Amino acid sequence: MTFSTQQLPLLLHLIFFFFFFIIFPLLHASQPKPCYTSSCGQGNVDVRFPFSLFPYQPESCGYTGFNLLCTDGGNTALKLPPMSEPFLVKEIDYETQRIRLNDPENCLARRLLNFDASGSPFSPLRPRKYTFLICPKEDNVTASFSAIDCLGNSTSSFFVVQLELVSLMPSSCQIFKTLPLPFSWSVAYTAFPGGQNSRDLWLKWDSPDCRDCERRTNSRCGFKNNTSLQAQCFSSVNSGLHNTGLQVLKIICLSLVGPLTALTFCVGLVMCSSERVSSQIQHAVVARLSGSVTVRPQPSDEVTRTGLDESTIESYKKFELGESRRLPTGSNDVVCSICLSEYATKESVRCLPECEHCFHTECIDAWLKLHSSCPVCRSNPSPTHEGCN
Repeated sequence: MTFSTQQLPLLLHLIFFFFFFIIFPLLHASQPKPCYTSSCGQGNVDVRFPFSLFPYQPESCGYTGFNLLCTDGGNTALKLPPMSEPFLVKEIDYETQRIRLNDPENCLARRLLNFDASGSPFSPLRPRKYTFLICPKEDNVTASFSAIDCLGNSTSSFFVVQLELVSLMPSSCQIFKTLPLPFSWSVAYTAFPGGQNSRDLWLKWDSPDCRDCERRTNSRCGFKNNTSLQAQCFSSVNSGLHNTGLQVLKIICLSLVGPLTALTFCVGLVMCSSERVSSQIQHAVVARLSGSVTVRPQPSDEVTRTGLDESTIESYKKFELGESRRLPTGSNDVVCSICLSEYATKESVRCLPECEHCFHTECIDAWLKLHSSCPVCRSNPSPTHEGCN
């Protein structure tokens, strides 16, 4: 099967169509990119969808607000707006969609005084109202409660109790703040005996809802595709096989594109060269059979164009334009017909005799050296001509 040079562009168009409309979309198919489980170190919290771990995973692996990071000490941390200091992540329960946090400075009570998760995708787990109180140091507070170690000063101590137990505190204690505290269900209904800083902060998230998917064997939740924020359940085994197969297909396609393009280019060159040689041979044979007849142009076919000599050109009058830029012949032309530029003050113009058409001097001089006629009316401006009709 052979192709002519006229068919070659069609062949190239078919190849590029096949690559850009079939292979290229396949290589960039909107399948979810693999976001494997990662962590900040051995024995640390496993991080996967809907979370992303900086710098080991791109933000596209997780939802907005689910961005975790690794501290200098190799711990996993979560930063909740508008707080500037992050919390340490102790545990992530993907099946129940809960996350357990603690304070890196071991003063969780102080963090809870200004805690607000409304700007994040998380909400408190089973909150219950607690009251912070300030009591004088010299007062004997009942032994059921202990002061918060990281709060207070030399004259006063901080305590936190459930709202219904405030009446058990001495009357000298002043209520500092009452707010719902999100602790785990096992401690949320008991009085705090002072070990608040060893307690953990439990939060939950409701969206995306991947609880059913996480309870299945060999199933993981992820984005439905690269352009959607919808979550979908994937088989971790099949997903891996699919990703591996897609990678292999990409490698095969990319390995074929380069050689195919080079082959097409070489075939095109060979075809063009062979057709050129064939054409030359054919012309040579025809010329030999026809007795090497050479067709010469007839004298009538030749057109000779001669301009005017310099002395004749200089004999035509030239003028310098004044402020009004009016031509000496009285014409209202404001543009040179040769260069199509407007006349300017103090520019030199030359006017042809008989027809009285004027032009920039340099423009008409160059024209008359090649042509013997007026560029506007095509009349011969030589003095022997009768004029322009």
